Amino acid sequence: MELRLYPNLILDALRNVRYPGTGVDIVTGGMVDDDIRIDGMKVSFSIVFDKPTDPFAKSVIKAAETAISTYISPEVDIKGNITMKSRTSLPPKPENPLPGVKNIIGVSSGKGGVGKSTIASNLAVSLAQLGYKVGLLDADIFGPSVPKMFGVEDEQLYMTTIDNRNLILPIEKFGVKLLSIGFLVDKEKAVLWRGGMASNALKQLITEAHWGELDYFIIDMPPGTSDIHLTLVQTLAITGAIVVTTPQEVALADARKGISMFRSDKVNVPILGLVENMAWFTPAELPENKYYIFGKEGCKKLAEKMNVPLLGQIPIVQSICRGGDDGVPVTLQNSVSGASFLSLARSVVAAVDERNSTLPATEKVDMH
Repeated sequence: MELRLYPNLILDALRNVRYPGTGVDIVTGGMVDDDIRIDGMKVSFSIVFDKPTDPFAKSVIKAAETAISTYISPEVDIKGNITMKSRTSLPPKPENPLPGVKNIIGVSSGKGGVGKSTIASNLAVSLAQLGYKVGLLDADIFGPSVPKMFGVEDEQLYMTTIDNRNLILPIEKFGVKLLSIGFLVDKEKAVLWRGGMASNALKQLITEAHWGELDYFIIDMPPGTSDIHLTLVQTLAITGAIVVTTPQEVALADARKGISMFRSDKVNVPILGLVENMAWFTPAELPENKYYIFGKEGCKKLAEKMNVPLLGQIPIVQSICRGGDDGVPVTLQNSVSGASFLSLARSVVAAVDERNSTLPATEKVDMH
């Protein structure tokens, strides 16, 4: 039978090559460029390294050649056809259109239903409780839930004029400035927009709003990977991303894709860490008990495998769900759940500080 080559076959073989610096395979780590070309039995593509002087470059390219010969066929013409790219030669990050904002954090998930908006909302309120100036943008164009979680579904947006510009005034609740497409559409009807319309609406909420001075600007991103994510990274210089998942294998598989997206050269956003939501169930009458109904520490194991921090583990508690439905984030309550979100907020602050400490002096953010 004649061997037929296709891109996914190449990628599957390359998953057996690990980058020595992190121990993560080069596909998951976003090091394989999307320029795979196949001409009969001839294959060529690029591997992206952080620096042109990467000490592991030659060994990784050699290992990639060996993997394709071993896991596909020695007849594949690959030797000498793998080129090296450097992230330092990639287009620079966009200028920040929000000069008063110090740190921009994207909260993302590989799939829906893992509680991403709950994490984003409670993280924003927790940061405000710690004394920071916080904004929260609901960028989930097709499923906005932040207005419901803050109890402001029926609020009316107003405009203000600053420096001869008409700007949207974010709604303030619990010490957080909020904007969402949910304020602009009928909450009882689906948003039926093409990608371009959604991207333009999102840009307007970012660039034509009076966000003012903020220490942290939290973006509740849509689940999965889409052109909305590309719009965000093209519009804003994002400090880092947080990926939310549950302990289930099906959710962890999608979280891996999300990490890979942020690490790809098209996005190139640092991963601040993972958050494991629904980590265990604790009944109110037995606060010391933990029941791992979705599996135990799946996110912790993924974090270790992907070489990213585990920022927090949030339990399933009825008060979290009730708080979201009632429009009062659970972090405002003096409870185990509230303490979990405050701990998460402190971990995020530490992760951002660590990330900023690695930047050149001209790019560092002064949080004091």
